[in-house]
Amino acid sequence: MKKLIFAATMILMLAACKNKTNDLETTTTKHTEQMDISFPEPKVKIKTVGILLYDNYAVLDAMGPYHVLSELMGAKVFFVGRHKGLITTGEGLKVQCDSSIAEVKQLDILVIPGGLNESYMATKDTVLLNWIKAIDLHSKYTTSVCTGAWILAATGLLKDHQATTHWFGKQVLKDQFGVASENKRYVKSGKYWTSAGVSAGIDMSLEMINEIMGEKYTQMVMLDLEYDPQPPVKGGSEQNTDKNTVESMRSMYNSAIAPLLHPENPSSTKIKIDNDKDPVCGMSLSAVYSDTLNYKGTVFGFCSSVCKQAFKKKPAFYLGTE
Repeated sequence: MKKLIFAATMILMLAACKNKTNDLETTTTKHTEQMDISFPEPKVKIKTVGILLYDNYAVLDAMGPYHVLSELMGAKVFFVGRHKGLITTGEGLKVQCDSSIAEVKQLDILVIPGGLNESYMATKDTVLLNWIKAIDLHSKYTTSVCTGAWILAATGLLKDHQATTHWFGKQVLKDQFGVASENKRYVKSGKYWTSAGVSAGIDMSLEMINEIMGEKYTQMVMLDLEYDPQPPVKGGSEQNTDKNTVESMRSMYNSAIAPLLHPENPSSTKIKIDNDKDPVCGMSLSAVYSDTLNYKGTVFGFCSSVCKQAFKKKPAFYLGTE
C-alpha cells in the first residue's frame, strides 16, 4: 500500500527529528537512509501498468500482480478489459473495467493473466493479439501469468525466448506455439517475463519490483504484504506432488480442453445444454464443454469426464437439493 509506506516513512522521519539525544549528523544520516529505502531512484521508470482482463480469467493471475505492482511509487496500475464494463472470472467474481484495449495505446508494463478454455480461445483473437503486439512496441516489460503465456506466445513475441507457464500448460505451449518451458516459478528473457501457475504471478511481480526499485524497497513491499509463504503440506508443483494426484488433475485438464485442441473429433458440444457452469467444479462452459448427462429431464454439461463421474455419484449434493 503506497499510502501506508509513505505514512510510515513520514512518522519515522518525524520521530528522528524529535529525538534530542541524537546529534544533527546522526539525525541527518537516518533521514537519508530512510529516504533511500522508501524513495529509491528506480532503475526503470514505470508510469503505467495495465492488467489485461477477459471473461473467465483466473482471479489470482490478475489480482496478485495488481496488488504487488500497486506498491510501485508513482505508477498508475489499472485493469484493461477486452471489453468495457463488468468482466466475470471463472469463479463468478465480477470486476468493473473502465478501460478497454480499444482505448489504451501505451503501457510500461502489460500483464496477461491465464485461465483455461477462454485463454486458449484468446490465442485465436487477432484483435487482442494485434493490440498486445502494439503495446509491446513501447513497453518496458511484457509479462504473463500461468496460461497467459499461451496468449503471449500466440503473438510470436516469445519466439527464441525462454519462458514458463502452468505445469499443465507447458505441453500446450510447446505443441501449439513452439515455445519450450522451464521448471521455474518465473522466467525473465529480455523484456519478457512469464510465470508458472496462478500464485507464481506474485513471485514474478516481486522480482520485477526488485529489478526496478532494489532489494530494500522489495523487502519493504514484502513486509507490507507479510509475504512469507509457509504451505501446510508438501506439494504445489508437478515435481513434489504425488504422481496419482498429478495424473488425476492432468486427465481433468486434458478432458476439459480437448474439444478446443481437437475440434475435428466428435464432441458432445453439439448437444444443447441447460447449464452455463459445471455443477461440480464451477468452471464456465461458455466456451466449450467436453461431456453431458441427462438428469431428470435436464441436460447438464461438464468440463470433463471427471466432473461428470463425480456428479453421477452425488447429483443432489452438487445441485444443492440434498
